[in-house]
Amino acid sequence: MARVVGATLAVFLLLLYPSNIIGLWWEGGGLAKARAAARGGDRAARLPARSCCGRRRAVGSPLVMDPNSICRKTRRLASKQAELCVNEPEVVREVIKGARLALRECQHQFRHRRWNCSGHVKYFGKVLQQDIRETAFVSAITAAGVTHAVTQACSMGELPLCDCAKPQGHLPAAAQRELEQHPGRGNTAWEWGGCGDDVQFGYAKSRQFMDAHWKKGGSDIRTQINLHNNEAGRLAVSNFMLLECKCHGLSGSCALRTCWRKMPPFRDVGNRLKDRFDGAFKVMGSNDGRSLIPVGHNIKPPGRHDLFYSAESPDFCTANRRTGSLGTRGRLCNSTAPGVGGCDLLCCGRGARQETLSMQENCQCRFQWCCEVHCKNCTVQRQVSICL
Repeated sequence: MARVVGATLAVFLLLLYPSNIIGLWWEGGGLAKARAAARGGDRAARLPARSCCGRRRAVGSPLVMDPNSICRKTRRLASKQAELCVNEPEVVREVIKGARLALRECQHQFRHRRWNCSGHVKYFGKVLQQDIRETAFVSAITAAGVTHAVTQACSMGELPLCDCAKPQGHLPAAAQRELEQHPGRGNTAWEWGGCGDDVQFGYAKSRQFMDAHWKKGGSDIRTQINLHNNEAGRLAVSNFMLLECKCHGLSGSCALRTCWRKMPPFRDVGNRLKDRFDGAFKVMGSNDGRSLIPVGHNIKPPGRHDLFYSAESPDFCTANRRTGSLGTRGRLCNSTAPGVGGCDLLCCGRGARQETLSMQENCQCRFQWCCEVHCKNCTVQRQVSICL
């Protein structure tokens, strides 16, 4: 399973680099080994219940990403990427973490859908070559992941060129209302302090790295759509900062509150972008080729936070090399769920078979002072539904 995730992550990096540089992210064997690993792991990914029982074993070394190997090949990068790679390799390392973060969140958000953000590297790449809803989400969540990872590294003191944010000005209106809603706190004095997240630094680095390849390619409709979706992903982080405060005073009186801004949890970012995916706007290029026009009748005009696409998605019901669809045959489904994830939708009307599987689970867990949890390993029988 780890090798399958690694293969998919390599394709995620297509959003950060030109396609001919992806092989540089693989140490010792290139993409050919990743593809071979994906062929061996796809079946396990499609039937996770079997892999949990210990019957399938992952082999081979995990994906190793070394920013130095990229920096040695700067002639293949767009100029802004090359500049960042050479001058700030620490940031490139956080960009990689952001891509991993985005991949995990994508797989969580689409875990019950026909396309579940995983699979063979060739198939995944075919999906990303289309201007469909799924590609819009992948672009946005990757830009958001890079923003989040770089910003978090600043707050942790892991990057030399940034630090904690030092906000200034008035308390945000929403925070002021929160204070007024609590009796005795409305007149509480406050000041900016603590270690706020410097999201503007993360935003700038994400924009520098994510957009460079597309800006180099001109202003065609695909470029405009990708740049827009990248920006929507970054805004899903930077425009939804949270306010955290700490009380100071004798006997817990909260005479003074020190406040700072923090990023939202990345799960919240993923949920927000998934909502935008569900309400994405289909667009077309304008006559002058410089802007995008929504297609059809929409309840509201599209905004900066919305996701754009220009082509309809395949149904992902059956395997199709041309569209990148793996199909849903062999996928686990919920026989009692009426909506997404239920057997009716996930299996595309083909039905599902019932199987009883033996799985290993932790049981009879006990907490031992201090500070360990000891569990026994129990074998349980689970009845599952598998798409035909």
